[in-house]
This record gives sequence, structure tokens and C-alpha cells, in this order.
Amino acid sequence: MTSSTRRAVLSLYMRVFRVARSWSAQSGVNADSLTERKYIIQEARTLFRQNQQLTDAASIKRCIDECEARIEIGLHYKNPYPRATYLPPLGLATQKGRKLKGQQRLRKQAKPVYLQSHDET
Repeated sequence: MTSSTRRAVLSLYMRVFRVARSWSAQSGVNADSLTERKYIIQEARTLFRQNQQLTDAASIKRCIDECEARIEIGLHYKNPYPRATYLPPLGLATQKGRKLKGQQRLRKQAKPVYLQSHDET
């Protein structure tokens, strides 16, 4: 990892904690604000530690883009949790063949940038 990439990642990490420190829930209830702050901090720690061993510049850039997108979406919608995607189970395949491997590949490609680190449930 280059020094500029390292600086960008550390800056982003600190930005997440600054957002968490000043976060207030949309409901205005203090308990909700504390719960959401804890979620933001825990999610940031988990994802940054999970991706700590990355060395490929493209994968690091993808993770940085995901983090920035999640911050902006969270601030815009006043909701720290990732937005759900609603794709029908066989909605991405062509009419000719509805193969499971093709479906999995298309679902992975259709996943938004802010959900790349989350597995489907």
C-alpha cells in the first residue's frame, strides 16, 4: 500500500468516527442515537479489520468507494444501516435459461457499491 492510499484509508477511518460522534437518530430519541452510534463504530471496526490485509490497489479502491458511499447515503437518509436491495430470486436471468450459477453471477454483479462487503441473507 502506498503512503497516499494509507493516508486516504486512515482519513476515511477517522471520518467515520467523527460522523459517529456527532450522529443523532432521526427519531430524536437519545437511546436510538446511542444504538446507532454503537452500530456505526462496530461496523467500521469490523469492516476495516476485515480488509486490513488487502494489498491489491483495485480492491482497496473498491473498499474506499464503498465506505464513502455508505457515509454519504447514511448522512443523506439519516439512517446508518445499509439499504436493502430487492431483486427477485430469478429476476436477472434471461428467459432462455434460468441456471443457478448464472443467477448467482448476475446477482453479484447487480449488487450496489455500498453493499459489496455484505453477504446476501
